[in-house]
Amino acid sequence: MRFSLGLTGSIGMGKSTTGRMFVDLGCELWDADAAVHRLYGPGGAAAEPLKRAFPTAVRDGMVDRTELKRIIAETCGALAQIEAIVHPLVAQDRAAFKARATADILVFDIPLLFETGGDAAMDAVACVTAPPEIQRRRVLERGTMSREQFELIKSKQMPDAEKRARSDFVIVTDSIDHAREQVQDIVNQIRARQADA
Repeated sequence: MRFSLGLTGSIGMGKSTTGRMFVDLGCELWDADAAVHRLYGPGGAAAEPLKRAFPTAVRDGMVDRTELKRIIAETCGALAQIEAIVHPLVAQDRAAFKARATADILVFDIPLLFETGGDAAMDAVACVTAPPEIQRRRVLERGTMSREQFELIKSKQMPDAEKRARSDFVIVTDSIDHAREQVQDIVNQIRARQADA
């Protein structure tokens, strides 16, 4: 019996690194952000329907993310329209992953897991967290956004404390070794449960 583990956490909490730790222990990982990149990329399934809805959003057969952000900011109702196109395609990508996966534990890295109600489809949820100062430093060190942009994104996400409270497991990513220990413990617990089932 395969176990579906939702992996969530706010921006800069170390979710991608933690996801790779699960892979190192023999789990298979589906990444929602990577799925969107595939759908938006050359020949991606989202390009054609988005082009029909917003002709300027697609250039050279791929979605122009900068233009898409501009459309969302300037066009009333655009975000809902884009989500109506993209979300079903993301769900199809996730279902295809699940159908071909062979590992005993499938990890679904979904930043907005609780916000979208995706936790209902999981056997358990693990929330990745870190102290606020570490979170802020990680994001700003990437050099891809300003402090204001970071605060705006954070304000749109469910508070970290609420995510932790709603999760079955909490992984504190204050150091690589500490995070790895916690991931190993979670995998051990899940495999022990499966053995008893």
